Amino acid sequence: MRKKKHGAERIAACAELRIENIEVLKDGFDGVFAESRPVHMEIGCGKGNFACGMAAKHPEINFIAVEKVADVCCIALEKAKARAEERSGDNLRFIIGNAENLPEWLPAHCLDTIYLNFSDPWPKSGYKKRRLTHRGFLEKYRELLVPGGMLKFKTDNHDLFFFSLEEFEACGLEIVWKAEDLHASELAESNVMTEYEKNFSDKGQPIYSAHVRF
Repeated sequence: MRKKKHGAERIAACAELRIENIEVLKDGFDGVFAESRPVHMEIGCGKGNFACGMAAKHPEINFIAVEKVADVCCIALEKAKARAEERSGDNLRFIIGNAENLPEWLPAHCLDTIYLNFSDPWPKSGYKKRRLTHRGFLEKYRELLVPGGMLKFKTDNHDLFFFSLEEFEACGLEIVWKAEDLHASELAESNVMTEYEKNFSDKGQPIYSAHVRF
């Protein structure tokens, strides 16, 4: 993405939505959100459409959206600020940072659900350890999720989907639900789309999805 003009200032203008001092999270989420609720996290939130939509749809849940590219998160933050009236509670925050560091930032077993939406498929076999559904990342999620916690995964990439199913099984995870065409499934009506997802769907691309219990 092209570098955003005045990006730092624009991010600073959305300070109320950003967790800047990540050290505070080691002791949990007290003081981060107005109310104590189950916490869900989206890793790789992109421009924030999913995070904003889910936070508005589920006021009973606190959402944290993680994005490593500051210029992308800038757009997500501004979108969340513009759509603040859609949320009935103060239940959405953003972190700018790399998901690899999450176990260092967060207390163990603090998340109820993790979302992976249209992560980079890293198609070359030599890069498979970078895929966010590789077993190395799955073990990080195991540290973060409560027992019985869920990973909800969406992708347009056929190979990444079936690679991920193999990784889930190799790690002894329970695949609770899966679909090779999410938008034709029983969960289509309740699905909140990302920006990528809408573009892919409009072009007739099937969306693969799986829900996995740890």
